[in-house]
Amino acid sequence: MIISKLQNFAKLPLPATEKWPHGVWDIDAFNHGTMSLILYTPVGTDYQTPHTQDELYIVLEGNGVINIEGQAYSFSEGDAIFVAAKKAHQFVEFSKGLKMWAVFWGELGGEK
Repeated sequence: MIISKLQNFAKLPLPATEKWPHGVWDIDAFNHGTMSLILYTPVGTDYQTPHTQDELYIVLEGNGVINIEGQAYSFSEGDAIFVAAKKAHQFVEFSKGLKMWAVFWGELGGEK
């Protein structure tokens, strides 16, 4: 199975919500068992809150800085970013046109 970044990107943004006033800039691209693949393309401000599963971001385009539990990490195209379940994280700086796959998997609360 092939999951297209471009086909999914064409569906964004989803309508704004109270939590995401600039529109929702992520979309479920594929789900299988406990794994979900999301295309994430933040615009403006990243309003994320901690997730219940482990998460891996794969940076397709762009660069920036992610804050994980108070520690800043720079990233660029081609990098992978791991965030353990329940850890506070937010993209605090990012280039226009940032595109990432986000993969969530495993048991709630993260793997042991």
